[in-house]
Amino acid sequence: MKLTGKEKFSYGLGAVGKDMVYMLSASYVLYYYQDILGVNAIAMGIILMAARVFDAFNDPVMGVLVAKTRTKWGKFRPWLLIGTLLNAVVLFLMFSAPPALNGSGLVAYAAVIYILWGVTYTMMDIPYWSMIPAFTEGGREREGLTTLARSCAGVGSALITIVTMMMVSALGQGRKAALLAKNGLSAMPEEDSPLRQVIERGIEREGFMWFSLIVAALFVVFIIVTCLNIKEKSTVDMETPTVGQMFRALLQNDQAMTVVVTIVLVNSAVYLTSNLVIYFFKYDFGGEGWKGAYTLFNTFGGGIQILAMMILFPLMRKFLSALKIFYISFCMAFLGYASLLALAFTNMSNVYLLFIPGFFIFAANGMLTVLTTIFLANTVDYGELKNNRRDESVIFSMQTFVVKLASGVAALIASISLSVFNISQGTEEELEAATGSVAGSSLVGLRMTMTVIPVAGLLAAVLYFHRKYCLTDKKVEEIAGQIKERKENQ
Repeated sequence: MKLTGKEKFSYGLGAVGKDMVYMLSASYVLYYYQDILGVNAIAMGIILMAARVFDAFNDPVMGVLVAKTRTKWGKFRPWLLIGTLLNAVVLFLMFSAPPALNGSGLVAYAAVIYILWGVTYTMMDIPYWSMIPAFTEGGREREGLTTLARSCAGVGSALITIVTMMMVSALGQGRKAALLAKNGLSAMPEEDSPLRQVIERGIEREGFMWFSLIVAALFVVFIIVTCLNIKEKSTVDMETPTVGQMFRALLQNDQAMTVVVTIVLVNSAVYLTSNLVIYFFKYDFGGEGWKGAYTLFNTFGGGIQILAMMILFPLMRKFLSALKIFYISFCMAFLGYASLLALAFTNMSNVYLLFIPGFFIFAANGMLTVLTTIFLANTVDYGELKNNRRDESVIFSMQTFVVKLASGVAALIASISLSVFNISQGTEEELEAATGSVAGSSLVGLRMTMTVIPVAGLLAAVLYFHRKYCLTDKKVEEIAGQIKERKENQ
């Protein structure tokens, strides 16, 4: 039976909430702890990377638990709901660090809470994506739902990218008067004053706490709608695999391995840029109105990313194969990064000039996000035909792991660059003693890190994928037919 509009809407709404949470963590946790709370940039990079190593063991275990689950509500929805509730609580705790903590205590808090966030996110992310093959038919229906879900996920990501800093600033204004009074001031100090930066930190700290609470609440509501309206329509009876069996099954699925490696490389490049772009606007573009320029740029980019997912990709798909669109997206990304690097060394007073590279980078990212998920879903059928078992959970647990791994790699590289180029501000005491400016050589390093390294990652991804991936549209249809024929003959 075909999917109803209600089912599609409910599944897509869950993707919006899920990626709102993910983007808030992926793009702002480094900024929150390093630039606002003053945690050492290298320490934060190590924490974020170590959490991803932990996920290497946690994610497959979660895949096993999902595969073993048998309830009257199915095997996916219970974990989806439990994981969402826990992750929402941890998200709030992550962006509301106790004011009394500092130094090693704050580092320990960041490490524990971020690992907990990764664990609870895995609890809901794996069952969410693993549901696709369980309640859709292969081919166009599955591709259509995957495209819709990824498009909705892009909406969630774009919303966070667009509104975060302006919402944080607005929600933190209640703290402004108290901070001014504490410092014996009636108005904000001059723009380059270190004291002004201390006060702005306090405003942003308060704002992030309230904003994370709002996002967490929306996340819970959206996933509840998904759980109420989505039901598994088909299951595959098979022996529940062990962790070792699941790893072997994945290693035997060469196409799944190709896709997950590609996802790591692509997302590492994208997340590196997204981690550093806020520093670019704050310290390079600069000026008192940097938050407005940053929001305007993200509004444009987020809109382009959504349009690329929901309109450009489906339009191109009518005339081109998924693989051709994949390579076109890479060409767009390369063009975008080249133009961004060129513009970064010109007068950066006009934010509208940045719309040129923003268009190509955000559009490419939108389409690549949809395409890699489609390719990964296709490897489930490929693995079933090749290995005679349908391993949705293990394959999509790897997607969860590699996306988080990419964010960890990007955060580590970003934190190292912030430390090496002396862009990190340090503790509040160090900030008060600082000049409030960043050296020109440091800004050059920032520009190169956020453009040249991502290009290298994307180039490695496209070359590797071109060599290894073989699931063309025709091949996918043939595999679906062979699986159907085999089931009929059983």
